[in-house]
Amino acid sequence: MTYKIRSAFICALISFLALYTAMAQQGKRRDSLMFYQSVQTYVNPVLPGDHPDPTLLKVGDDFYHCGSTFHFNPYMPIYHSKDLVHWEIISRVLPASKAKWVTDRPSAGIWQGAITYFYGSYWIYFSAGGQWFCKAPSPKGPWSEPVQVKSNPQTGPLGYDNSIFVDDDGKPYMVIKNGQKVNRLQALGKDGQLTDIVINLDWINAKLQYSWAEGPVMCKRNGYYYYFPAGDVSGGQYVLRSSALTSDSTKWERLGDFFKPITDAKVGFRRPNHIAAPVQLSDGSWWTIGQSYEKYDGDDWSGTGRQTALYPVIWEGDRPWGLAPTTQPIAKPNLPQSGILWRSMKSDDFESQTLSWNWHFLTKKASEQYSLSNRKGWISLNPDTSRAHLFQKETDHFYSVITKVNLDAVRAQDKAGICLTNGNQKVIVRLYTGFDNGQQIIMEMDTAVRRAAKPIGATVWLKVERNEHLLTGFYSRDGKSWVTLGKPVNVVNLDKAQPNFNSWVGTSVGLFAEGKRADFDSFTVKDGFSAIPAIGMNNYFGVKKLADRSVTNVSPLGGWFMISGVDFRQSPAVKMAIKAASRARGELEIWLDDLQKGQRVAKVKIEPTANREWKAFTATLKNVKGQHDLFIKFPRGTAGDIQIKNIRLTD
Repeated sequence: MTYKIRSAFICALISFLALYTAMAQQGKRRDSLMFYQSVQTYVNPVLPGDHPDPTLLKVGDDFYHCGSTFHFNPYMPIYHSKDLVHWEIISRVLPASKAKWVTDRPSAGIWQGAITYFYGSYWIYFSAGGQWFCKAPSPKGPWSEPVQVKSNPQTGPLGYDNSIFVDDDGKPYMVIKNGQKVNRLQALGKDGQLTDIVINLDWINAKLQYSWAEGPVMCKRNGYYYYFPAGDVSGGQYVLRSSALTSDSTKWERLGDFFKPITDAKVGFRRPNHIAAPVQLSDGSWWTIGQSYEKYDGDDWSGTGRQTALYPVIWEGDRPWGLAPTTQPIAKPNLPQSGILWRSMKSDDFESQTLSWNWHFLTKKASEQYSLSNRKGWISLNPDTSRAHLFQKETDHFYSVITKVNLDAVRAQDKAGICLTNGNQKVIVRLYTGFDNGQQIIMEMDTAVRRAAKPIGATVWLKVERNEHLLTGFYSRDGKSWVTLGKPVNVVNLDKAQPNFNSWVGTSVGLFAEGKRADFDSFTVKDGFSAIPAIGMNNYFGVKKLADRSVTNVSPLGGWFMISGVDFRQSPAVKMAIKAASRARGELEIWLDDLQKGQRVAKVKIEPTANREWKAFTATLKNVKGQHDLFIKFPRGTAGDIQIKNIRLTD
């Protein structure tokens, strides 16, 4: 056996064994060929970007997620999924106009966002200077005015990190958490208020066994009640069990850690916690979602926020275990794909009369400083003495953002463009059109400044490309021919762990205006006409990243990878160019949205390249518009024949 063949065989074996181990822990076995030719697996996180304190609700065949919003508004976005892997925002519970008492201060705002269903209604319980709830006939709304939950001397303060548990008989309980040592339960009536007597579980963390024992959730199985407290924001997840809902500590067992020990040394999401209450599917499997910061040896992405991952729950008798975090693909739940795309930042052409749910504001004032009616097909940002803005949660390490902005800057304070900010809004990157001894294009972060004289006219195209911790600015007259604004800016100080846990949130990216009104024609994210590195893949099977920052398959059975939310723009792309090196002929298949139920839009013929040199191979596309999950499928044959560096669309 030659070295190359032996190396490829070992890589394929490692990949298969990792998947086999995960499937064995899940109690599943599937035909291996199917995994290489269709999407049977997922890679965490399924909710990339800032998604802290997740809660999870299953009603029929639908799943809903909500969590802490903190100072981002409109508050409490509701996510919907049919398969637990693909999620979309379908509503927001509380607009800023109905939350006058909620502070804009970073790290404050609204905590918790516990979504639940009981007594025929959907409810969201949340913390903002006390416990509150809103209710609705559907997760899409309309949501009621907020109602404060009343406490009493016996129950005590209602805390900030609660959840709702609904027993088999339909009776709901508030799982109360206040400070480090208060852990309690109390039933809820049909009016959403506390009723019955409190079940005192303060003994759970009386000696601070679980640090803060925060974010407790509960589920029930085989007559046992399971209570899952988290440690604190840095990690730790634990589980207790009892055959009765009682305050008697002798009736409860401390089962220890919830997650299995990590065996994958490359894992970046190493300390998941703050899980949602596990849910059971019709096939008997159990699942949960949980948060974690992302950090590798020498490569810190904690600034992105607490990202949410999907974990199988493995039962050993009546003892639950969460699957250990892994970089390897995990067999997905046995649920149908619904057509929802992978969670990613979303492009917006601002043609709608209402703002997309994907946007948020950092202040209540900013939520009143925009207009979609001043200029059809544009959004206007109208600052006063403060910065007008709108943002989305950053979801990727590789992407581009493009906007077309109209601003006639005549003063130093007149600025408009693209902005990235950390949680406490102290580390900010901006690319903008402005005025500094004449109209200029400027990119700045801290002391790093790049600038160029602005092209003639009030309208200009701006683009930011992120390549991991490097951001490069561009500008253009027409959105096609781009001029680079100097060398990249290193944004490690934005991406790394921030003081005070980044005010509990993560990086946002969006648009801003200062000094005077600015109009934006579009917001294009993950632009397909900019080179997209293959190593920025969001899901994959049977492939690996190489030292030269390319991707290849590790099995003769093929393999595939997916890049989420690629924007093909509204004018149909004509060709796709794949930068690749190859030692043999082959044919790559290009699919949109899924490898079975999606659309195959091209086949790209690959020829051998001399000395494995990089070459662009092109194929004509069918009529493709809008944002799609882009799949690249390797052919069956020898592993490692084809290496892919990047993908790019051309007119």
